[in-house]
Order: sequence, then structure tokens, then C-alpha cells
Amino acid sequence: MAKRLAILTWDSDSVALYARQVREFLGEEIDIETYSVQGGNARQVAPADVYLVSTCAFADRDLAQLLPGGGKVVISEVRITREGLRRLMEVSRNTKALLVNINQPMATETIAMLNQLGVTNIQFVPYWPGAPEPPALPLAITTGESRYVPDGVETIIDLGPRLLSGNTLTELAFYLKREHVIGQPHFQAYLANLAERSHSIERMLQRSTQMESLFDLFQQALDAGLLGVDADGTIFACNPKAEEILDVSAHQLLDSRAQESLSALPFEECFADRKAVQARLVEIGGSPVNVSIQPMFRNGRLMGAYCILQRFRDEENRQQKMRRQILGKGHVTKYTFDSIVGQSAPMLNAKALARKMAAGNAAILISGESGTGKELFAQAIHAASPRAAEPFVAINCAAIPDSLLEGQLFGYEEGSFTGARKGGHIGFFEAARRGTLFLDEIEAMSPMLQVKLLRVLQEKEIIRLGGVDVIHVDVRVIAATNEDLPAIVRRGAFRKDLFYRLSVLPLQLPPLRNRGQDVRLLLDEMKEGLGAKFALSPAALQLLIAHSWDGNARELRNCVEYLAYLDKPVIAPEDLPPTILATAGAAPFASASEQAEPDREEEVLARLRRRAGSDLAAYAFVLAALCGGASTGRKSLAAQARAQGVSMTEQTARTALTRLEELGLVEIRRGRGGSRPTLLGRAVSQRLEGGPGAAGGPKWEI
Repeated sequence: MAKRLAILTWDSDSVALYARQVREFLGEEIDIETYSVQGGNARQVAPADVYLVSTCAFADRDLAQLLPGGGKVVISEVRITREGLRRLMEVSRNTKALLVNINQPMATETIAMLNQLGVTNIQFVPYWPGAPEPPALPLAITTGESRYVPDGVETIIDLGPRLLSGNTLTELAFYLKREHVIGQPHFQAYLANLAERSHSIERMLQRSTQMESLFDLFQQALDAGLLGVDADGTIFACNPKAEEILDVSAHQLLDSRAQESLSALPFEECFADRKAVQARLVEIGGSPVNVSIQPMFRNGRLMGAYCILQRFRDEENRQQKMRRQILGKGHVTKYTFDSIVGQSAPMLNAKALARKMAAGNAAILISGESGTGKELFAQAIHAASPRAAEPFVAINCAAIPDSLLEGQLFGYEEGSFTGARKGGHIGFFEAARRGTLFLDEIEAMSPMLQVKLLRVLQEKEIIRLGGVDVIHVDVRVIAATNEDLPAIVRRGAFRKDLFYRLSVLPLQLPPLRNRGQDVRLLLDEMKEGLGAKFALSPAALQLLIAHSWDGNARELRNCVEYLAYLDKPVIAPEDLPPTILATAGAAPFASASEQAEPDREEEVLARLRRRAGSDLAAYAFVLAALCGGASTGRKSLAAQARAQGVSMTEQTARTALTRLEELGLVEIRRGRGGSRPTLLGRAVSQRLEGGPGAAGGPKWEI
């Protein structure tokens, strides 16, 4: 059944305007009857659910005698537009002006409204039809009543008809059960256009301590559940957000008693104490909800209360945004998997495994020598994970003294130790909440901190240094080490239980010496980054590929910078850094003639075919595996060959390596460097695989 609204004003123009506004914002479903003193029907008001009354129209009348009983009475408040207020504020200070309206009460009310809005630069002289002759003033201000401005006034500022305030429309919405309109865009736009200084809506939303505009407050209402109850505790308002939080439809809640329908909400306490209930955490539907209740009074009489419901996780989201503003600067990733340069089999395998790990939440332990790109992989994993939009926080456990590391990781409270920052400090676990925390050189962490880290991984909780509050943290931990962590565990220098907690998903990164042609790809990338223009001779490139690269990518970058400073267009073997030449040993340089003699390649290829015989596919597989940077262990080679459909035993692999060395195609080394192909070996391998100049096309795949 449609709600009935009666509107009573002094003049027929105002009552028609208010009726149009109510229909525009509250909908056509409301039955509206209009009454005005000028219209002569002010004493014929029919019963209605709500009465909207203009006080200036009935200042000398008893409303109780005019209005039938039983309905809610809303006293209209009127406003002007922001544009109108701006025009008034531009008037020179101490200017005198007529304030013209239809009668004395309305003129007086308008002056009071303008003063409340801060218009103190104009001295208003009220004027209305039938008023005494006003002083001769050059300026008149009116609210849509310019027809009553006396003759002789030079300038008229017509502010347009006075509009219903946001507070008035809000009260009407609640009493007429149309509260959902509060969140609609056209209502927000209307509020934004008003020159509004009333704080009643702020009290309704428990914002009494903040001076915010009406438009901003209604935006806040969209993010929170809003319930309204009358003095009897009957629910008369419920916005969509409240329905979502309570998991109950407004249809079920409206007109029911709050104490019975929503017993978890402390309305009864609020009414008994006649005081606001501030920020109380209650459980609704198994989830924590922050509840605030603000009582509403008019002339000292309790009219009801408004309840603001805010889900705890929504509040957490806002706090997380604030944490990012405080500590989140720089806690973002710069690299993705596309940033990782490398096409060798070991690197492609590592990237493929890391991509799969990125999809989960389990802890990751990245192992690898210094300079193999552990943090690069950690950032790429975070960027490819569901946590990509959250912080990535990196900390080097070996770079911070143990006495400070605990406070950096877990945070501390004010006064917890000498020199503690005033107000305390948010630790990296809190800064990385919902994101990823990267702990580099984890093996450097002290036994005491290992115990605390183990508890965080198990319980997902931290306690700040010097604090007592338990703080829940949702953080994915990626640890990294360039040491043999299992050996450290066996020595007792690292906790076994923590090791297994960290290494749920282990990722081993290959050293640069096992990545073959990736050396050339990385070198070209670094050259481009430095703006270097040099080229490498084939022999120099062969030496770089054959180098052991104990420092991995860092050592290669040093080499590129060194060569860039030489300012030579072509780098020969003798131009390479002394550290690389010193480790080259007796390894033969590949001369330019080797590159330029396809006949020699053909001769060696023919000799290889004769020596290999029926095992040519196995020999070719071994040579290609070395060119690709694969492991040279006989078992590993045999297993890889079988996986590729190539018949090869461990003995065949041993014989193949020996014969390939005799032909000058590979160089067999013991120890860390391992066996590697010569430049001639790479050329022959290309021919065997069907590369440029190959005879007979590809024989197998690897």
C-alpha cells in the first residue's frame, strides 16, 4: 500500500515545488496531497502517514489543531544552491541589501539560513509585500520572489526557489520507507548542489566529530549498513548494504522489533542510557561486524536511533590502504617472468616451475648461487600470483643486525626500547599483509628469530616487540639462500622444522655456467641497458660462454661494463678482463679461421660419422646437450636421451664424450666448470640438428 504524504506551506508555488522534489527523489509510489494558506485549504488536511510542514507558514497557528493525529511530522528545512552561495560571497564586505520574500516569517527565516551558511559580508534588510517602505538600496536579494522587489533597485540577485535540505529529504525517506534512494546517484548529485551546513545527517551516521560535506557523508553511507529504528524500537529503515551484512531482506526486517529480529545489536542499551554506542564488535552470521548506534533527539525527546554496520574485513581493507600510504611506498614489484632473460633448458624449466608455484600460497625456498636472480624470481612469482595487487616487501636478513631485525620484522610499540620511534612502528609482516614477504639470505637469521618466524608461519599471528596484542597476518613467505641450507641444518645451525616450513615448494636456480647461450642473451641485454656499442669476436664470445662465472649475472655485468669502457668496436679475446683470461687456462681460442672454414666443419662431421657409426644419434645428442648447458653426468645424459627416444647407455655417453674431445668438438673439464663444447663443436652440432648448412635435415629432437 502506497504511503501518504501531506505537504503544508504558505504559498501555492512552494507547495508545488516541494511536491515535485519529493516525487523526483522518493518516487511516484507516494500519494501526495498539497495544502497552502494562499490556496485556502490549510484547514482541510486529510490524514496521512507523514506531514511535511513549513514552520514559517504556520508560525502563528497551532499545528496540533491543523493536523490529524497518527502521522509523523517533518519540519521542512530549505537551502539555496552552492552557485547561489558563491554569488553572495563575492559581494563586497559591509554591503547593505534588501532580502525580499513573500512574507515576514519567510524573509526572516531566509536571512537566518544565509547567516548560518557564513554570508556575513552582507547586512540584510528584510522586505515583503506590505512591509514598511524600505531604505533606498541599490541591491536586492531574493529566493525566486523578484516580483516583490521594490522599484528603483539597480541590481537583483535571484537565488532561485528555496530547495528542501538533504536532512529533510532523508527524514522523509526513512518515514516513507524509501531509504534506498539515499545511495542513488541523482540524490547524491542533488546534495552536492546544495549549500548545506546541517550536521544532523552526520549525527545519524555517527560522524559528529568530523566536519564533512553532506555529499561525502552519503558516499560513506554506501559503504556501510544503515538501520533506523523509531522510539519504540521498530525498524523503519534498512539500506541494501545492511541487507547484505545481515543476510536478511529489508522486507523481513521493516516494521519488526529490533530487539526480537536483531538481538545482537545493542539498541536496548542505547535507549536505556540515552547515549551513543561507539564501535562495538559483534558477531553476525559468523563474521565480526563493527556496530555503532547513535540516538536521535528532537527538542529533548528520543525519536529513535540509527545504527551503522561495518564488516570487519571492509574496515581491514581501508586500513590496508592506509598502511600502503604509510609504509607501502616502494613495496611493489618491478619484474615479471618476462623480465627474466634466458632460453636455456635449465632456465626454462625453472621459470615453468616458478609459474606453477605462483598460483599457490605455500612458502617457497629459492636456492641458488649469488647472482642467479633469486629476488628477480621472487618478484616474478609475486607478480604472477593472486596477491599481485598487494605489497611485495623484501628484506635481507644478513644486512640488518640481529638486534634490529626483530623490530623490523614484527614491529614494536612506543617505549619498547631506547630509541623506539614515538607511536611505535609497523613491521614488515604487517606492511606485507595480504601480499608477499621476501626473506633473502635466510640462513643468516639467528636461532631466536628462527623460533619466532616458525610460529608466524604456523599460527599466522605476530606480537609486536613490547606489545601484548595478537595481530593476524595473511602473508606469503618466499625465502632465499645462496648456501647449502640442508648442510647447515645438519650442522645444527638452522632449525630443521623451520627449514621444512620454508621449503614446502623448493626452487633451485641454475648457475650461469650451466646456461650455455644464455650468456650471449644476457650480455646483449646488459649492453643495451648500458648503451654500449661493441661487438664480440667469435673467439671472445666462445671464451665468455666457456667461463665458469662464479659471480653469475653480477660478474657478467662487471665484464660488460669493463668492455664498454674500452671503447673498441670489436672485442678480441685479449681484450677480455684479466679475471676471465686468468681462468681460461689452456683452453684453445677459437680462431676466426675456424668460423670461416665450412670445409673443415664438413671434414670433422665426416670423421664423426665414421667414428660414431650406429651411435651417431647418441653422439649428436651428447653434443647438443652440452651446447644447451645440460648436465654432463653420464646418468643424467642417458636418462635425458631415453626421454627423447634416443638409445644410449652410460657407457655410450662416456665413449661419446671421449671421441668428441678427440675430434676437438668438446673440452672435458673436471670440477665446477664441467665439460663444454668448442666453437667448432657448436657449428657441427648445428649441422647435425639441421641448422644452416646442415646435410640431410634434423636427425633427432632435444
